[in-house]
Amino acid sequence: MLPYTLSQDADVHCADDEIIFDLDGIQRQFCRLQKEIPELDIRFAIKSCPVNEVLQTLVSAGAGFDAASIAEIKQALAIGGDIQRIHYGNTIKSDKQIAEAHQLGVRDFAADSRDEILAIARFAPGSRVFCRLATDGKGAVYGLSRKFGSSVSALVENLLLARESGLVPAGISVHIGSQQMSDAAWTALFERLGKVGQELQRLGIRLEYINLGGGLPARGYSTKAGEPLRPDLEAILLAIRNGMQNLQQQLKQNLRFILEPGRFLVADFGVIRAHVLRLSQRVQPEGREQHWLFLSCGRFNGLYETDALRYQMIFPGHDSTDTVGCIVAGPTCDSDDVFNDENNLISVPRSLKSGDEVWLLSCGAYSTSYTTVGFNGFKPLKRSFIRDTGTQLAEQTVLVDSARHMQELARWSSLTNIASEKRSQAGNA
Repeated sequence: MLPYTLSQDADVHCADDEIIFDLDGIQRQFCRLQKEIPELDIRFAIKSCPVNEVLQTLVSAGAGFDAASIAEIKQALAIGGDIQRIHYGNTIKSDKQIAEAHQLGVRDFAADSRDEILAIARFAPGSRVFCRLATDGKGAVYGLSRKFGSSVSALVENLLLARESGLVPAGISVHIGSQQMSDAAWTALFERLGKVGQELQRLGIRLEYINLGGGLPARGYSTKAGEPLRPDLEAILLAIRNGMQNLQQQLKQNLRFILEPGRFLVADFGVIRAHVLRLSQRVQPEGREQHWLFLSCGRFNGLYETDALRYQMIFPGHDSTDTVGCIVAGPTCDSDDVFNDENNLISVPRSLKSGDEVWLLSCGAYSTSYTTVGFNGFKPLKRSFIRDTGTQLAEQTVLVDSARHMQELARWSSLTNIASEKRSQAGNA
Protein backbone atom coordinates (compact mmCIF):
# COMPACT_ATOMS: atom_id res chain seq x y z
CA MET A 1 0.00 0.00 0.00
CA LEU A 2 1.33 3.43 -0.92
CA PRO A 3 2.13 5.67 2.07
CA TYR A 4 0.33 8.59 0.39
CA THR A 5 -2.70 8.71 -1.87
CA LEU A 6 -2.52 11.33 -4.62
CA SER A 7 -5.50 13.65 -4.49
CA GLN A 8 -6.74 16.81 -6.14
CA ASP A 9 -4.12 18.95 -4.43
CA ALA A 10 -1.43 17.23 -6.52
CA ASP A 11 -1.93 17.86 -10.22
CA VAL A 12 -0.58 14.61 -11.62
CA HIS A 13 -2.71 14.83 -14.74
CA CYS A 14 -1.26 18.05 -16.16
CA ALA A 15 -0.88 18.13 -19.94
CA ASP A 16 2.48 17.65 -21.61
CA ASP A 17 4.73 20.65 -22.12
CA GLU A 18 4.38 22.23 -25.53
CA ILE A 19 5.46 25.13 -27.68
CA ILE A 20 2.59 26.94 -29.36
CA PHE A 21 3.05 29.00 -32.53
CA ASP A 22 0.73 31.79 -33.64
CA LEU A 23 0.91 31.21 -37.40
CA ASP A 24 -1.24 34.22 -38.28
CA GLY A 25 0.97 36.42 -36.13
CA ILE A 26 4.06 35.17 -37.97
CA GLN A 27 2.41 35.84 -41.33
CA ARG A 28 1.39 39.36 -40.27
CA GLN A 29 4.91 40.11 -39.09
CA PHE A 30 6.33 39.04 -42.47
CA CYS A 31 3.80 41.17 -44.34
CA ARG A 32 4.51 44.21 -42.17
CA LEU A 33 8.22 43.94 -42.87
CA GLN A 34 7.59 43.57 -46.59
CA LYS A 35 5.32 46.63 -46.48
CA GLU A 36 7.90 48.69 -44.60
CA ILE A 37 10.71 47.90 -47.09
CA PRO A 38 9.15 46.53 -50.29
CA GLU A 39 12.51 46.33 -52.06
CA LEU A 40 13.76 43.59 -49.75
CA ASP A 41 14.02 39.97 -50.86
CA ILE A 42 13.11 38.40 -47.50
CA ARG A 43 14.60 34.96 -46.95
CA PHE A 44 13.78 33.38 -43.62
CA ALA A 45 16.70 31.94 -41.65
CA ILE A 46 15.49 28.35 -41.28
CA LYS A 47 17.82 27.64 -38.37
CA SER A 48 15.78 29.90 -36.10
CA CYS A 49 12.62 27.81 -36.41
CA PRO A 50 12.85 24.69 -38.63
CA VAL A 51 9.18 23.81 -38.21
CA ASN A 52 7.31 22.83 -41.36
CA GLU A 53 4.08 24.60 -40.43
CA VAL A 54 5.99 27.84 -39.84
CA LEU A 55 7.94 27.49 -43.09
CA GLN A 56 4.74 26.79 -45.03
CA THR A 57 3.14 29.89 -43.52
CA LEU A 58 6.09 32.02 -44.59
CA VAL A 59 6.45 30.60 -48.10
CA SER A 60 2.74 31.21 -48.68
CA ALA A 61 3.33 34.85 -47.70
CA GLY A 62 6.19 35.15 -50.20
CA ALA A 63 9.35 34.26 -48.27
CA GLY A 64 12.49 32.68 -49.64
CA PHE A 65 14.97 30.84 -47.43
CA ASP A 66 18.47 31.09 -46.02
CA ALA A 67 19.65 27.50 -45.62
CA ALA A 68 22.69 26.44 -43.60
CA SER A 69 22.80 22.75 -44.51
CA ILE A 70 21.66 20.17 -47.03
CA ALA A 71 18.88 19.13 -44.65
CA GLU A 72 17.55 22.67 -44.51
CA ILE A 73 17.65 22.98 -48.32
CA LYS A 74 15.67 19.75 -48.65
CA GLN A 75 13.21 20.88 -45.98
CA ALA A 76 12.63 24.18 -47.77
CA LEU A 77 12.03 22.39 -51.06
CA ALA A 78 9.70 19.86 -49.44
CA ILE A 79 7.35 22.56 -48.15
CA GLY A 80 7.19 24.32 -51.51
CA GLY A 81 10.12 26.73 -51.43
CA ASP A 82 11.36 28.16 -54.74
CA ILE A 83 14.90 26.89 -55.40
CA GLN A 84 15.69 30.23 -57.08
CA ARG A 85 15.16 31.90 -53.70
CA ILE A 86 17.04 29.42 -51.54
CA HIS A 87 20.71 30.15 -50.98
CA TYR A 88 23.40 28.24 -49.10
CA GLY A 89 24.26 30.87 -46.50
CA ASN A 90 26.68 28.86 -44.38
CA THR A 91 30.34 29.55 -45.16
CA ILE A 92 31.26 26.14 -43.73
CA LYS A 93 30.61 23.36 -46.25
CA SER A 94 32.30 20.15 -47.33
CA ASP A 95 33.00 19.28 -50.95
CA LYS A 96 30.19 16.73 -50.81
CA GLN A 97 27.73 19.26 -49.40
CA ILE A 98 28.57 21.81 -52.10
CA ALA A 99 28.09 19.22 -54.84
CA GLU A 100 24.80 17.97 -53.38
CA ALA A 101 23.42 21.49 -53.01
CA HIS A 102 24.34 22.19 -56.63
CA GLN A 103 22.58 19.00 -57.72
CA LEU A 104 19.47 20.14 -55.82
CA GLY A 105 19.50 23.36 -57.84
CA VAL A 106 21.13 25.86 -55.48
CA ARG A 107 23.11 28.46 -57.42
CA ASP A 108 24.05 31.00 -54.74
CA PHE A 109 26.75 30.08 -52.22
CA ALA A 110 28.31 31.97 -49.31
CA ALA A 111 32.09 31.94 -48.86
CA ASP A 112 34.67 33.68 -46.71
CA SER A 113 37.93 31.95 -47.64
CA ARG A 114 40.08 31.10 -50.63
CA ASP A 115 39.65 27.37 -49.96
CA GLU A 116 35.86 27.68 -50.02
CA ILE A 117 35.94 29.62 -53.30
CA LEU A 118 38.06 26.95 -55.00
CA ALA A 119 35.80 24.16 -53.70
CA ILE A 120 32.68 25.90 -55.03
CA ALA A 121 34.38 26.41 -58.39
CA ARG A 122 35.13 22.70 -58.58
CA PHE A 123 31.90 21.21 -57.25
CA ALA A 124 29.35 23.89 -58.23
CA PRO A 125 30.86 25.36 -61.42
CA GLY A 126 29.39 28.57 -62.75
CA SER A 127 27.55 29.37 -59.51
CA ARG A 128 27.11 32.80 -57.99
CA VAL A 129 29.18 33.53 -54.91
CA PHE A 130 28.60 36.09 -52.19
CA CYS A 131 31.52 36.69 -49.86
CA ARG A 132 30.96 37.45 -46.21
CA LEU A 133 32.43 40.55 -44.63
CA ALA A 134 33.33 40.26 -40.95
CA THR A 135 31.57 42.59 -38.48
CA ASP A 136 32.34 43.43 -34.85
CA GLY A 137 28.82 42.66 -33.58
CA LYS A 138 28.72 45.72 -31.31
CA GLY A 139 25.22 46.52 -30.13
CA ALA A 140 23.96 42.95 -30.52
CA VAL A 141 23.13 40.39 -27.83
CA TYR A 142 25.00 37.75 -29.87
CA GLY A 143 27.90 39.33 -31.77
CA LEU A 144 28.82 36.61 -34.32
CA SER A 145 32.15 38.36 -34.81
CA ARG A 146 34.80 35.62 -34.96
CA LYS A 147 33.68 32.43 -36.66
CA PHE A 148 32.45 33.98 -39.91
CA GLY A 149 33.57 36.59 -42.40
CA SER A 150 36.82 38.06 -43.62
CA SER A 151 38.57 41.41 -43.73
CA VAL A 152 37.88 43.88 -46.53
CA SER A 153 41.12 43.06 -48.32
CA ALA A 154 40.53 39.30 -48.11
CA LEU A 155 36.94 39.71 -49.30
CA VAL A 156 38.13 41.63 -52.37
CA GLU A 157 40.73 38.96 -53.11
CA ASN A 158 38.12 36.20 -52.72
CA LEU A 159 35.73 37.84 -55.18
CA LEU A 160 38.58 38.32 -57.68
CA LEU A 161 39.47 34.65 -57.26
CA ALA A 162 35.85 33.69 -57.83
CA ARG A 163 35.85 35.55 -61.14
CA GLU A 164 39.13 33.95 -62.19
CA SER A 165 37.72 30.52 -61.27
CA GLY A 166 34.68 30.76 -63.49
CA LEU A 167 32.24 31.74 -60.77
CA VAL A 168 30.05 34.84 -60.70
CA PRO A 169 31.21 37.28 -58.00
CA ALA A 170 27.63 38.27 -57.30
CA GLY A 171 27.48 39.82 -53.88
CA ILE A 172 28.62 40.64 -50.39
CA SER A 173 26.99 39.26 -47.26
CA VAL A 174 27.15 40.50 -43.69
CA HIS A 175 25.60 39.73 -40.33
CA ILE A 176 25.35 42.62 -37.93
CA GLY A 177 24.81 40.36 -34.93
CA SER A 178 21.76 38.53 -33.60
CA GLN A 179 19.23 40.66 -31.69
CA GLN A 180 20.97 43.82 -32.85
CA MET A 181 19.68 46.72 -30.76
CA SER A 182 21.38 49.67 -32.45
CA ASP A 183 20.29 51.61 -35.53
CA ALA A 184 23.71 53.27 -35.56
CA ALA A 185 25.29 49.87 -36.21
CA TRP A 186 23.28 49.59 -39.44
CA THR A 187 24.31 53.08 -40.53
CA ALA A 188 27.98 52.29 -39.95
CA LEU A 189 27.61 48.99 -41.80
CA PHE A 190 26.27 50.64 -44.95
CA GLU A 191 29.17 53.11 -44.85
CA ARG A 192 31.60 50.17 -44.90
CA LEU A 193 29.70 48.51 -47.72
CA GLY A 194 29.98 51.68 -49.77
CA LYS A 195 33.76 51.73 -49.51
CA VAL A 196 34.03 48.04 -50.36
CA GLY A 197 31.69 48.43 -53.31
CA GLN A 198 33.73 51.29 -54.73
CA GLU A 199 36.94 49.28 -54.47
CA LEU A 200 35.32 46.36 -56.27
CA GLN A 201 34.07 48.65 -59.03
CA ARG A 202 37.61 49.97 -59.47
CA LEU A 203 38.70 46.36 -60.04
CA GLY A 204 35.93 45.68 -62.54
CA ILE A 205 33.51 43.79 -60.30
CA ARG A 206 29.94 45.04 -60.42
CA LEU A 207 27.88 43.46 -57.64
CA GLU A 208 24.38 42.09 -58.24
CA TYR A 209 23.19 42.12 -54.64
CA ILE A 210 23.96 42.75 -50.99
CA ASN A 211 22.89 40.11 -48.48
CA LEU A 212 22.25 42.05 -45.27
CA GLY A 213 21.95 38.87 -43.19
CA GLY A 214 19.87 38.75 -40.03
CA GLY A 215 19.94 40.82 -36.88
CA LEU A 216 16.47 42.36 -36.72
CA PRO A 217 15.44 42.06 -33.08
CA ALA A 218 12.41 40.68 -31.28
CA ARG A 219 10.72 42.76 -28.59
CA GLY A 220 9.66 40.32 -25.90
CA TYR A 221 13.02 39.62 -24.26
CA SER A 222 14.72 41.05 -21.20
CA THR A 223 18.36 41.04 -20.23
CA LYS A 224 19.67 38.57 -17.68
CA ALA A 225 19.18 41.33 -15.11
CA GLY A 226 15.52 41.66 -16.06
CA GLU A 227 15.75 44.93 -17.99
CA PRO A 228 13.36 44.89 -20.99
CA LEU A 229 15.08 44.83 -24.37
CA ARG A 230 13.08 47.37 -26.35
CA PRO A 231 14.88 48.17 -29.60
CA ASP A 232 13.75 51.21 -31.58
CA LEU A 233 12.53 49.25 -34.59
CA GLU A 234 11.32 52.33 -36.39
CA ALA A 235 14.82 53.83 -36.23
CA ILE A 236 16.42 50.53 -37.27
CA LEU A 237 14.18 50.18 -40.32
CA LEU A 238 14.78 53.80 -41.27
CA ALA A 239 18.54 53.21 -41.08
CA ILE A 240 18.18 50.20 -43.40
CA ARG A 241 15.97 52.07 -45.88
CA ASN A 242 18.31 55.06 -45.96
CA GLY A 243 21.36 52.82 -46.17
CA MET A 244 19.98 50.95 -49.16
CA GLN A 245 19.18 54.17 -50.97
CA ASN A 246 22.49 55.88 -50.17
CA LEU A 247 24.54 52.83 -51.15
CA GLN A 248 22.95 52.65 -54.59
CA GLN A 249 23.47 56.36 -55.10
CA GLN A 250 27.10 56.07 -54.00
CA LEU A 251 27.79 53.17 -56.36
CA LYS A 252 25.61 54.63 -59.11
CA GLN A 253 23.86 51.33 -59.74
CA ASN A 254 20.77 49.39 -58.79
CA LEU A 255 21.29 46.55 -56.34
CA ARG A 256 19.12 43.77 -54.99
CA PHE A 257 18.99 43.55 -51.21
CA ILE A 258 18.43 40.26 -49.41
CA LEU A 259 17.51 40.09 -45.73
CA GLU A 260 17.59 36.94 -43.58
CA PRO A 261 15.35 37.63 -40.57
CA GLY A 262 14.89 34.79 -38.13
CA ARG A 263 13.92 35.66 -34.56
CA PHE A 264 12.29 38.91 -35.72
CA LEU A 265 9.61 36.97 -37.61
CA VAL A 266 8.93 34.20 -35.10
CA ALA A 267 10.19 34.93 -31.58
CA ASP A 268 7.26 36.97 -30.29
CA PHE A 269 4.76 34.57 -31.85
CA GLY A 270 5.67 31.45 -29.92
CA VAL A 271 5.06 30.53 -26.29
CA ILE A 272 6.04 27.56 -24.20
CA ARG A 273 3.57 26.06 -21.77
CA ALA A 274 5.54 24.27 -19.08
CA HIS A 275 4.96 23.30 -15.45
CA VAL A 276 6.32 23.89 -12.01
CA LEU A 277 8.23 20.93 -10.63
CA ARG A 278 8.93 22.48 -7.26
CA LEU A 279 9.25 25.85 -5.55
CA SER A 280 11.69 25.05 -2.79
CA GLN A 281 13.80 26.81 -0.23
CA ARG A 282 17.17 25.48 0.85
CA VAL A 283 20.32 26.65 2.54
CA GLN A 284 23.14 27.50 0.16
CA PRO A 285 26.76 26.48 0.89
CA GLU A 286 27.51 29.93 2.35
CA GLY A 287 24.68 29.47 4.87
CA ARG A 288 22.10 31.75 3.21
CA GLU A 289 18.58 30.51 2.47
CA GLN A 290 17.55 30.74 -1.17
CA HIS A 291 14.32 30.01 -3.05
CA TRP A 292 14.66 27.89 -6.18
CA LEU A 293 11.98 27.39 -8.80
CA PHE A 294 12.43 24.24 -10.86
CA LEU A 295 10.54 24.05 -14.16
CA SER A 296 9.79 21.13 -16.46
CA CYS A 297 11.44 22.95 -19.38
CA GLY A 298 15.01 24.19 -19.34
CA ARG A 299 18.08 24.95 -21.39
CA PHE A 300 18.28 21.48 -22.91
CA ASN A 301 14.70 21.22 -24.13
CA GLY A 302 13.63 24.63 -25.37
CA LEU A 303 15.20 27.48 -23.39
CA TYR A 304 18.84 27.43 -24.48
CA GLU A 305 19.03 31.20 -24.88
CA THR A 306 18.65 31.79 -21.17
CA ASP A 307 22.45 32.04 -21.38
CA ALA A 308 21.95 35.69 -22.43
CA LEU A 309 18.21 36.44 -22.28
CA ARG A 310 15.30 36.32 -19.88
CA TYR A 311 11.80 35.30 -20.98
CA GLN A 312 8.66 36.78 -19.46
CA MET A 313 6.78 34.19 -17.41
CA ILE A 314 3.05 34.08 -16.70
CA PHE A 315 1.61 31.98 -13.85
CA PRO A 316 -2.16 31.74 -14.49
CA GLY A 317 -4.37 31.96 -11.44
CA HIS A 318 -1.71 33.17 -9.01
CA ASP A 319 -1.40 36.43 -7.09
CA SER A 320 1.30 38.47 -8.79
CA THR A 321 1.74 40.77 -5.78
CA ASP A 322 2.78 38.14 -3.21
CA THR A 323 6.12 36.99 -4.62
CA VAL A 324 9.53 35.65 -3.67
CA GLY A 325 12.86 36.16 -5.41
CA CYS A 326 14.07 32.94 -6.98
CA ILE A 327 16.79 31.29 -8.95
CA VAL A 328 14.95 29.55 -11.79
CA ALA A 329 16.29 26.31 -13.25
CA GLY A 330 15.35 23.50 -15.60
CA PRO A 331 14.72 19.85 -14.73
CA THR A 332 18.01 18.19 -15.67
CA CYS A 333 20.91 16.98 -13.54
CA ASP A 334 23.21 19.54 -15.13
CA SER A 335 24.47 22.65 -13.37
CA ASP A 336 24.30 24.64 -16.63
CA ASP A 337 20.52 24.23 -16.65
CA VAL A 338 20.03 27.42 -14.62
CA PHE A 339 18.47 30.66 -15.89
CA ASN A 340 19.82 33.27 -13.48
CA ASP A 341 21.87 33.72 -10.30
CA GLU A 342 21.73 35.28 -6.82
CA ASN A 343 22.48 38.72 -8.23
CA ASN A 344 19.54 38.63 -10.67
CA LEU A 345 16.68 36.97 -8.82
CA ILE A 346 13.35 36.49 -10.59
CA SER A 347 10.13 37.24 -8.70
CA VAL A 348 7.52 34.46 -8.82
CA PRO A 349 4.27 33.89 -6.92
CA ARG A 350 4.84 32.53 -3.44
CA SER A 351 1.82 30.23 -3.82
CA LEU A 352 3.24 28.09 -6.65
CA LYS A 353 2.96 24.36 -6.22
CA SER A 354 4.04 21.28 -8.15
CA GLY A 355 2.08 20.87 -11.39
CA ASP A 356 1.09 24.52 -11.79
CA GLU A 357 1.33 25.89 -15.31
CA VAL A 358 3.88 28.48 -16.38
CA TRP A 359 3.79 30.19 -19.75
CA LEU A 360 7.02 31.58 -21.17
CA LEU A 361 6.58 34.26 -23.82
CA SER A 362 8.64 35.15 -26.91
CA CYS A 363 9.97 31.60 -27.31
CA GLY A 364 9.27 31.22 -31.03
CA ALA A 365 12.92 31.44 -32.09
CA TYR A 366 15.53 28.72 -31.53
CA SER A 367 13.44 26.80 -28.98
CA THR A 368 12.85 23.94 -31.42
CA SER A 369 16.35 23.98 -32.92
CA TYR A 370 18.49 24.48 -29.81
CA THR A 371 17.26 21.33 -28.08
CA THR A 372 18.57 17.87 -27.32
CA VAL A 373 16.83 14.70 -28.46
CA GLY A 374 16.32 13.54 -24.89
CA PHE A 375 19.03 14.57 -22.42
CA ASN A 376 18.25 12.99 -19.04
CA GLY A 377 15.17 11.51 -20.68
CA PHE A 378 13.45 14.88 -21.19
CA LYS A 379 11.96 14.89 -24.67
CA PRO A 380 11.78 17.83 -27.07
CA LEU A 381 8.67 19.95 -26.74
CA LYS A 382 5.42 18.94 -28.37
CA ARG A 383 4.40 21.47 -31.07
CA SER A 384 0.99 23.07 -31.39
CA PHE A 385 -0.36 25.79 -33.66
CA ILE A 386 -3.10 28.38 -33.46
CA ARG A 387 -4.80 30.62 -35.96
CA ASP A 388 -6.83 33.73 -35.18
CA THR A 389 -8.90 33.21 -32.04
CA GLY A 390 -11.10 36.27 -32.46
CA THR A 391 -8.64 38.58 -30.72
CA GLN A 392 -8.38 41.57 -33.04
CA LEU A 393 -5.06 43.41 -33.15
CA ALA A 394 -4.90 46.88 -34.64
CA GLU A 395 -3.16 46.94 -38.02
CA GLN A 396 -0.54 49.65 -38.21
CA THR A 397 1.85 51.08 -40.75
CA VAL A 398 4.57 51.35 -38.12
CA LEU A 399 6.01 47.85 -37.85
CA VAL A 400 6.14 47.05 -34.15
CA ASP A 401 5.96 49.79 -31.56
CA SER A 402 5.48 49.56 -27.81
CA ALA A 403 1.70 49.63 -28.05
CA ARG A 404 1.63 46.80 -30.58
CA HIS A 405 4.08 44.76 -28.54
CA MET A 406 1.89 45.11 -25.46
CA GLN A 407 -1.10 44.04 -27.54
CA GLU A 408 0.73 40.85 -28.49
CA LEU A 409 1.66 40.17 -24.87
CA ALA A 410 -1.93 40.82 -23.82
CA ARG A 411 -3.11 38.37 -26.46
CA TRP A 412 -0.83 35.63 -25.15
CA SER A 413 -1.81 36.42 -21.57
CA SER A 414 -5.47 36.11 -22.52
CA LEU A 415 -4.85 32.83 -24.32
CA THR A 416 -2.94 31.36 -21.40
CA ASN A 417 -5.70 32.21 -18.94
CA ILE A 418 -8.41 30.87 -21.26
CA ALA A 419 -6.49 27.63 -21.80
CA SER A 420 -5.88 27.18 -18.09
CA GLU A 421 -9.54 27.80 -17.24
CA LYS A 422 -10.67 25.21 -19.81
CA ARG A 423 -8.28 22.61 -18.40
CA SER A 424 -9.40 23.41 -14.87
CA GLN A 425 -13.07 23.03 -15.86
CA ALA A 426 -12.31 19.74 -17.60
CA GLY A 427 -10.51 18.46 -14.53
CA ASN A 428 -13.43 19.33 -12.28
CA ALA A 429 -16.03 17.76 -14.58
